[in-house]
Amino acid sequence: MASNIFDIFKRLSESPSSSGPITHLIVGLGNPGSKYRTTRHNAGALALDYLAESVGVEITESRFKSYVADATVGGVRALLMKPQTFMNLSGEAVAEAAGFYKIPHGNIIVVSDDVSFEVGRVRIRRSGSDGGQKGLRSIITCLGGSDFPRIKVGIGRPPVADYDMADWVLSQFTKEEQKTLFDTFASVKDAITLMLSGKTDEAMNKFSK
Repeated sequence: MASNIFDIFKRLSESPSSSGPITHLIVGLGNPGSKYRTTRHNAGALALDYLAESVGVEITESRFKSYVADATVGGVRALLMKPQTFMNLSGEAVAEAAGFYKIPHGNIIVVSDDVSFEVGRVRIRRSGSDGGQKGLRSIITCLGGSDFPRIKVGIGRPPVADYDMADWVLSQFTKEEQKTLFDTFASVKDAITLMLSGKTDEAMNKFSK
């Protein structure tokens, strides 16, 4: 039986609390339901779970068509979000939360999977097109713009050219890929911490490959 990626997560020390309003959204994209939990398409949600573990919170509260948690990351108060709308409707959840907290687009960090890159590769951008990722496409549509930073996590390309893409993104990571992702998610956490402190260029230079 394949090892569950969460079996290798380690609980780290809890971050100090922060007062003041929520100023950022950190969104991990994926599909809801246990059968999708550790699939390739849920790399963004898995990365967010890693981040939540690292700051001592659980993403379990149901709000904004999502599971959310109020967290302090690098001294910044943010809402961690895992939309539960299915991937192609993710923007509904993000737009609702952004509107409620009056979060500007530049303070919304979205973590998604990317089939264009090998497993573990990270690509950080301040803005851009959806690149064929339907969750990003939905967010761009619902926000009315693409001017939000995003972190793309490589999930690997299908092994053969005619492999059905839907089957591929909904397939499970191998045990070796899970180990690679564990290291990758640590980089994503560090990148997000830099981005929250206004050091997006530094995060891009350090972690984008």
